[in-house]
Amino acid sequence: MTEIVDLDAGTVFVGGGGADYAAPQLLLLKYANRHGLIAGATGTGKTVTLQTLAESFSRAGVPVFMADVKGDLAGIAKPGLAEGKLHESFLSRAEQIGVALDYQAFPVTFWDIWGQRGHPVRTTPAEMGPLLLSRLMGLSDAQEGVMNIAFRVADEEGLALLDLKDLQAMLVWVGQNAKDLSLKYGNVSTASVGAIQRALMVLENEGGGLLFGEPALELADMMRLDASGKGMINILSAEKLMNAPRLYATFLLWLMAELFEQLPEVGDPDKPKIAFFFDEAHLLFDDAPPALVDKIEQVARLIRSKGVSLWFISQNPADLPESVLGQLGNRVQHALRAFTAKDQKALRLAAQNYRANPDFDTAEAIQAVGTGEAVTSLLEAKGVPGIVQRTLIRPPLSQLGPIPDTERAAINAASPMALKYGTPLDRESAAEILAKRAEAAAASASTGPGAGAGGLDDDLWKMDREHARGRRYDPAARLPAEPKPRARRSNSDSIATTFGKSLARQLGTKTGQALVRGVLGSLFRGK
Repeated sequence: MTEIVDLDAGTVFVGGGGADYAAPQLLLLKYANRHGLIAGATGTGKTVTLQTLAESFSRAGVPVFMADVKGDLAGIAKPGLAEGKLHESFLSRAEQIGVALDYQAFPVTFWDIWGQRGHPVRTTPAEMGPLLLSRLMGLSDAQEGVMNIAFRVADEEGLALLDLKDLQAMLVWVGQNAKDLSLKYGNVSTASVGAIQRALMVLENEGGGLLFGEPALELADMMRLDASGKGMINILSAEKLMNAPRLYATFLLWLMAELFEQLPEVGDPDKPKIAFFFDEAHLLFDDAPPALVDKIEQVARLIRSKGVSLWFISQNPADLPESVLGQLGNRVQHALRAFTAKDQKALRLAAQNYRANPDFDTAEAIQAVGTGEAVTSLLEAKGVPGIVQRTLIRPPLSQLGPIPDTERAAINAASPMALKYGTPLDRESAAEILAKRAEAAAASASTGPGAGAGGLDDDLWKMDREHARGRRYDPAARLPAEPKPRARRSNSDSIATTFGKSLARQLGTKTGQALVRGVLGSLFRGK
């Protein structure tokens, strides 16, 4: 029996290939940052492959992040059991491929956007930026433009956008000042502002508001090692998150963007700084605008030199854009089912992505491999794609399946992340600053001319007003003149005139109207 991970050789044992599955299939850690793909139909073993690769990276001292879409990855925190129902099958497979089945647990940190099954994961609108936020809310181009203006003005005014209420308050201010902002930044439609506010309300009702706030997640807290040197396995609870696929995709894209922006250039390290596994990867690209797909391609292409290994997990390679698929050098392809003509075409295309093996037909092998078996192609020396092999994936060392909620809660309570992220913060930011400005403006308005005792001097107020209008102030010229007395009519004049007009209309002549008005006027004056 051989060790599953040979740290001296810098390799990860993926499984046994070739005749009788006796040839070790090794992932070279120095090429793991050339990214990877795990694909296959439902029930073919993708989740087990994901778990075994995560274990191998951890044993090699590489931190791992992955989303637990089905809730069955938490078992990594516990060792596998000889009493498990799959033990005999795993033992037989381990003997066949020539490795020891050394059950063990791995260091795990649980995360949850809702803060229910793991430590809260928070970021701020300022860190996520207008592009990803617009993607999250499904905004139109015009609405995205208004969102960009709001972020630009907030930056220029020193207004921190730390949570949803900050962004909502900023949009209110933008709507109130739309006329002035339109002259400088382009059209700001109040209708667009209202549409964004409605989208924010929907996002808040879906629970997305919990994603925004402080303390914001620091990526360094995901890139930790335990006392024995194993890489921390960070598991994001995504069972509930999958009901909001747009939020799930946006969060993962934000993580990729943050890694790209924060990590320094390291070239080609001996092993990755961190490995990311994106389950249900097709959600990253469904209905994504071209600008966002370009951003993902850019990150996937350039983040390699930051020492990050990205692994995309999906049912079919065709779920990923060609531009992204071309960046994935290491591939583990589980079985694909070809029940329709479209499926058969996708199968042929998938087979064409591999370096052919003269011993078998790749397309037939992709259809024929059983559960726990895959067609693999791993980068060799100098980054050359390896010849495709039928590979029996090694069995996991940790427990398969979920763990009880009580055990999960105990792991969360013992983690140092509980103290750091457990209590939310609410610092003074855009919402509070804008509220204070509004109160100050209201107080200033109430102490203008005619405000009574305690108000500003009238002349000073006029000076401020004229200065705001860009005019030179002249106290002598601007002081209001004394009001001229206005002659008042007596009640008798008003009654006489009204009565006279009424009677004159009956007579139908102007002369009659004047005559009657004069007569009645004399009567009411006592003349």
